[in-house]
Amino acid sequence: MIKKYWQFFCTVFLISLFSSAYAGLFDKKAEFLTAEQAFPFSVQAQPQQIILHWEIQPNYYLYKHTIQVTGENVAFTQQIEPTIEKSHQDPYFGNTQIYEQGLEIKLLPKQQFFQAEGSLEVSYQGCTDGLCYPPQTRQIQLAELLNNTPSNTENTNITTDPETSLTQQLFQSKYAAFWFFLLGIGLAFTPCVLPMLPLLSALVIGQKQRANTAKALLLSVVYVQGMAFTYALLGLAVAAVGLSLQAWLQSPYVLGFFALLFVLLACSMFGLFHLQIPSRWQTKLNTLSQKQSAGVYGGVFVMGAIAGLIASPCTSAPLSAALLYVTQSGDLLTGALTLYLLALGMGVPLIAITVFGNKILPKAGAWLENVKVAFGFVLLALPIILLSRILPPYWEQILWSLLGIAFFIWFITIVGKAHRFWLLVALIGIVLSAAPLYFSWQQYWQNDNGNNENDTFITVTSLDQLQQQLRQNPHQIAMVDLYADWCVACKEFEHKTFNQPQVQQKLSQILLIRVDMTKNSVENQILSKKYNVLGLPTILFFDQQGNEIANSRITGFLEAQPFLDWLKKIQGKQ
Repeated sequence: MIKKYWQFFCTVFLISLFSSAYAGLFDKKAEFLTAEQAFPFSVQAQPQQIILHWEIQPNYYLYKHTIQVTGENVAFTQQIEPTIEKSHQDPYFGNTQIYEQGLEIKLLPKQQFFQAEGSLEVSYQGCTDGLCYPPQTRQIQLAELLNNTPSNTENTNITTDPETSLTQQLFQSKYAAFWFFLLGIGLAFTPCVLPMLPLLSALVIGQKQRANTAKALLLSVVYVQGMAFTYALLGLAVAAVGLSLQAWLQSPYVLGFFALLFVLLACSMFGLFHLQIPSRWQTKLNTLSQKQSAGVYGGVFVMGAIAGLIASPCTSAPLSAALLYVTQSGDLLTGALTLYLLALGMGVPLIAITVFGNKILPKAGAWLENVKVAFGFVLLALPIILLSRILPPYWEQILWSLLGIAFFIWFITIVGKAHRFWLLVALIGIVLSAAPLYFSWQQYWQNDNGNNENDTFITVTSLDQLQQQLRQNPHQIAMVDLYADWCVACKEFEHKTFNQPQVQQKLSQILLIRVDMTKNSVENQILSKKYNVLGLPTILFFDQQGNEIANSRITGFLEAQPFLDWLKKIQGKQ
């Protein structure tokens, strides 16, 4: 019974783990600091080094990948002082690293001293719960800096990605290496790989005679090193290519392509078709592998390297996730080290079986087919996660519901009528999975029947355009929404507040204007300075004469009901 149904618990846990990433991340915040207050920036200069320092206030954070230092007429190397980095799942940037407890970067001259005629440009961006700040840039003149005089600063738009190293994090973190290693162990026990382990063990030990325990251990370690070598090269190559692909990977077309790949992988797990290397390539690899003398160290290393080239469909999705992390890191040594640790983890069961024999493994059988199908449902969760960045929320809920219903229907076919308890569990699962469909379809029809708030906003990008629209206001009140694609809380307004029926009814009585601040252009900065915009999202309210209504602006995210109450309060003043 335990063997037969363990995949049920495994799959439910994994699917719930994926869905937990979509819990609410932003709460209402009454007051926010300015960018200068949230991230106080200072520079200390000596001829031998320049130190950039950020103080980060509690509950605020800086994105690591947005921190960039460039120089004009100056050559230097960067050294990030040891600090704590935290992994952060961001709806816009994806899985990224953030700093929460301060940051210090040392700039060391490539020559003996810094020269006074050069200049530096430092850019960074940060957020807090419910508010994202525009990209910040500081212009630093070395002549003023080295003479201990204040340097001029000017905000400009910088969106290029820094080439900072993540290697220090892997070595300084207590657990980073452990997690990659543990992930590799998990991949070794996927349904496609598990039955192959005794076979691989036999190949390593050799067929002529049984090796003693010490030799078997050494042979298996050599085999795993060969496999890890291949994976390290793969990580190195992906990191090298990925240096210029981070933004490209966030494209809807790319996300859709990878989602389709994961769907195909899931279909393969369901037995609809089989994915494998072309037969000609596979034959050549097998021939080359068989030419190596099993039990000989050099041959065993080559066999392991070849095995690393033959990826199983069961490991494709987790391996792709690891490769995506490597691509986003943009660091060559990090890429090699990440995949090397992953392969070492995959080799642990092989080493154990080689030394202790097949007795430690559960027997292969029909139950593994059920495990394979269960992992197919896990693979189907990955496209939903990818597409959630570009799909409306109601479609995301629909897809999660359909996935849950399909899984529990399949589970009923496995359980049968004989096991009433598990049958009841499956039926309850179907009901719970189907419940969100009703609310999702309600949102769908509301948005597709002319209630999409995006269609009612007039988009502008400059102060002149905004003032022109305000002069033509046919309503008593105009609402100006300052929005940017990189602003997570702005998307929360769009998906959780503006699309609610009661809110839309109130908004129909107001002139709706949206200022696109994504590029943080010069026009955007002029507008921000004019209205003292702290960060995004910011919503301004104007009367019919084009004057901002006193004490009416909203800074940060509001849920639908508080936002509705705020609108009623403003309308009551007019």
